[in-house]
Amino acid sequence: MVKKIQLLILIFCVPILVLAQKQDSITLKKTLDEVSVNSLRANAKTPMAFTNLSKSEIENANLGQDLPYLISLTPSVVTTSDAGAGVGYTGFRIRGSDASRINVTINGIPLNDSESQGVWWVNMPDFASSLDNIQIQRGVGTSTNGAAAFGASINLKTMGLNQKAYTITNNSIGSYNTQKNNIEFGSGLINNKFAFDARLSKITSNGYMDRASSDLESLYLQGSYFGKKSVLKGIIFSGHERTYQAWNGVPQRYLDTNRTYNSYTYENEVDNYNQTHYQLHYSEQLNPKTNINVATHYTHGEGYYEQEKLGQDLLDYGLSNILIGNDTISSTDLIRRKWLNNDFSGITYSLNHKTNKINLTIGGANNIYSGQHYGNVIWAQYASNGSFNHQYYKNIATKYDNNLFIKANYQSTENTSLFLDLQSRNIDYEFKGNDNDGNIGMQNVTLEFFNPKFGLNHKLSDQQLIYGSFAVGNKEPNRSDYVESSPNSRPVHETLYDTEIGFKYNNNKLRFNANFYLMNYDNQLIKTGEINDVGYFTSENVKKSFRRGVEIEGSIALNKKFAWAGNMTLSENKVDTFIQFIDNWDTWGQEEVTYSNTDLAFSPNIIWSSQFTYNHNNNLSTNFISKYVGEQFIDNTSSQDRKLDDYLVSSLRITYNFNSKIFQYAKLSVQINNLFDSEYVSNAWLYRFISEGYDPRDDDHYVTKDSDTRYNMAGYFPEATRNYLVGLTLGF
Repeated sequence: MVKKIQLLILIFCVPILVLAQKQDSITLKKTLDEVSVNSLRANAKTPMAFTNLSKSEIENANLGQDLPYLISLTPSVVTTSDAGAGVGYTGFRIRGSDASRINVTINGIPLNDSESQGVWWVNMPDFASSLDNIQIQRGVGTSTNGAAAFGASINLKTMGLNQKAYTITNNSIGSYNTQKNNIEFGSGLINNKFAFDARLSKITSNGYMDRASSDLESLYLQGSYFGKKSVLKGIIFSGHERTYQAWNGVPQRYLDTNRTYNSYTYENEVDNYNQTHYQLHYSEQLNPKTNINVATHYTHGEGYYEQEKLGQDLLDYGLSNILIGNDTISSTDLIRRKWLNNDFSGITYSLNHKTNKINLTIGGANNIYSGQHYGNVIWAQYASNGSFNHQYYKNIATKYDNNLFIKANYQSTENTSLFLDLQSRNIDYEFKGNDNDGNIGMQNVTLEFFNPKFGLNHKLSDQQLIYGSFAVGNKEPNRSDYVESSPNSRPVHETLYDTEIGFKYNNNKLRFNANFYLMNYDNQLIKTGEINDVGYFTSENVKKSFRRGVEIEGSIALNKKFAWAGNMTLSENKVDTFIQFIDNWDTWGQEEVTYSNTDLAFSPNIIWSSQFTYNHNNNLSTNFISKYVGEQFIDNTSSQDRKLDDYLVSSLRITYNFNSKIFQYAKLSVQINNLFDSEYVSNAWLYRFISEGYDPRDDDHYVTKDSDTRYNMAGYFPEATRNYLVGLTLGF
């Protein structure tokens, strides 16, 4: 039924009517250019928590670091970097939710990987240089396309209409041999109908961690046709990354003496991946009150990560034991590549209709994903052939993801508006079980979700308003939870009930927002350490858990030169009761420990950021930036032996726009990160076990003993100490 309704809406949205105004203005062109994202975005009347970042705000911070670092000053955000310097594998959490729970779209097109549900910004180097604006919605947010918005959603809008031709180059250099070079150029509006834009970028960095180098390249191409009441836009963007792995982190005992330690030493221990996106958008103004948008998209990604593995059992790789003389060789050192070759395509659509009383949007998406996961042994010390390309597993998965939503904002009185948002989402996922076991056949999971949202927005005065909303979100388990389980041990989907209540005050000099939230989870998936019936550590459902807190934002213009902006999140993030399973190396079994009312992992109770801006004159400005993240636990036990300490990091940015007879636009930026040389850790991984008969600490430096007389095997990810970036932007 859902698919039939979506098909009817799509047919209805096909642009066959010509009813619009006669005017052909730049304003209309820009308005139509925004249609592709408006159906997913919150606006002033949406009763939910969100933050908008403008193009100028993005540009000021964009000196080569990945996008997570460009949004790090927005509320409830914590950033991480495997290499430590903000280039390469980076990520963020919002309200404690990781990337697999944060929906990301580009011009309304889903970006999250359909299976793992994560986003890897390393595949999109310098993409921020092609962005026009960003909206971050916290909590469930409004209905969107693609992965479930289970903690937040981020909508990226690429560059809009540039009326005049331009050429700009951005070049940065900094610590750890970090370099960014790009060139952007565009035709401007030709004959009031055509526009073309392009960008080429290259970013390299040695990384703060040993050998954690990054070699990143990307391009962006865009062509637009502007009719009297329509826009047709084609977009291609592609990224290639080759990064040396630093995924193991640093042993705890090295943090004070060798905090840049990287356990990988094999010369080609790299991640090598290329991803290309194609988008085609069509928007039309049917009449002064109604417009439509239809978009098709296709993404292809292909690449591998290479690993040196020592002492591997030949049988685990589908290889036979070897007889050399009288000796039977059953294990070998080898080099393997784990590949991902995937395709993602589909269509998105929306119809927007406005009257004096109601703003109505009907939209949705139909997407299909196909992923091939396979591994090749490319060299082995002992094998029938010492150099070969032996495929030891292959897994093909297909996922259909369809959704349909209707949103309505009704102006019930002059000061009060009501919001209703209903979404139906259907998932059909077909996959093969355990990658390394070729005997497990294809399996299928079908899920249907209904995600309602409603709320109220009320103006107390021209400067003040209050709002409240309640939203329901549902999220399916990710690929590993399905592949590494059987139908008997498979976890079920999660449900989130999100309540948001807020107050906003805004005048010419002062802005103040306060948002109270309560996120109650039913069957939230967490890592408990339990080994399931096929021998894997998958996530398990816990019945009750919650996140609740207050987000406070503010800014004030103290005078014409001096301004301050900041935000703070105070929260409590708890799991009611869960059982942790700890491996016992002596008995080959597991021991159970029950915990109650403990903190959810990686969920600090306090986060705040602050930015002082002083404009010396029209050309020179200085920003003093601070970010504080409270202590956070690396598992769900609230143990002091397994936590990350709180940290306060400050940065200084100086920007000078100078006049030039050659260049129309010239800017010099100097940014000193971690100004006071703090040593802090932003992320970690953990494995717990019991071993009374053997103390492994001398053999494995990642192992420590905790106060519970158990062992922790953990890797920590330190961030860079004081470092700098210098950027020069020149444009015609």
